[in-house]
Amino acid sequence: MTRRAAPTIREVAAVAGVSRATASRVINGGHLVSAQAREAVETAIAELGFTPNPAARTLATRRTGSVALVVPEPNSRLLTDPFFSGTINGLSLVLEDNDLQMVLLIARDRPSAERVARYVTTGHVDGAVVASHHRDDALNRMLVASGLPTVFIGRPMDVDGSHYVDLDNRSGARLATGHLLAQGRHRIGTVTGPVDMTAGLDRLLGWRETLEAAGLAHDAIEAGDFTVRGGAAAMARLHDAHPDLDGVFIASDLMASGALTVLAQRGVRVPQDLAVVGFDDLEIAETTQPPLTTVAQPVGEMAARAGQMLADLLAGVPIAPEPTVFEARLVRRASA
Repeated sequence: MTRRAAPTIREVAAVAGVSRATASRVINGGHLVSAQAREAVETAIAELGFTPNPAARTLATRRTGSVALVVPEPNSRLLTDPFFSGTINGLSLVLEDNDLQMVLLIARDRPSAERVARYVTTGHVDGAVVASHHRDDALNRMLVASGLPTVFIGRPMDVDGSHYVDLDNRSGARLATGHLLAQGRHRIGTVTGPVDMTAGLDRLLGWRETLEAAGLAHDAIEAGDFTVRGGAAAMARLHDAHPDLDGVFIASDLMASGALTVLAQRGVRVPQDLAVVGFDDLEIAETTQPPLTTVAQPVGEMAARAGQMLADLLAGVPIAPEPTVFEARLVRRASA
């Protein structure tokens, strides 16, 4: 008995009375298809018993239809920091609109970073978006050197000619510090982000520039790590070293929430004794006691823009070599 050959996409198109390209868009979940054409293709698929062959499709196009979101951070940060949930949500939505599937890859340490680099540069994905990168991330350089289409969320360090989306962190820090000055605060400290990240360095620089321009001291500095626990520990050290502070700029909302807890435990009234401004405008900023004045970072919009840049690169659409930099905005609440 002769076994019947499996139906092809060309046969599906013929039975449906549409072009092969239209049949392909329906099969691959594309959106640019009329309801009538989609119904005709779906009817033909059912009639012929057609089953898409992903392996054959990948071989034919040399495309996987997948892109990686690479996060060079420990799992604990991915699960507890709203920055990453906002990034995943914004990126996945725009990739879905471009018929692309997101693959999440976590590069916790150098061995895992090397595994991630091998995975993304050997044909498993068509491109990558990298979030939360650090100065010594060799992974960044490996991705760019491989020629894999790559877009960064945040300005990368030591990687020339790369595409990225960022917030004007320096301007945001100036807004935050300037607001404290406008509130009549004159002894203003800061809890920085990690100084091996451009966001941490730029926010520190903006704070320092503002105080220098006002002729005020800028020696009250403690390093943080963008976590609640790190912010609490840094605030305790800062308050021990500089009990005369009347204002503090904290370089993330998570760190600021930890700092507010420490200040409350020490009987420091916010904002009466010490005004606090954070950075990010994540959901936690509205639930702290008191609610947090902060600088808004549109994480979802930034991730969506990075995803669209990558989709355009994969489609051969020319994109501007200049980065996309979002404008910082101050959100005023009760902490300052």
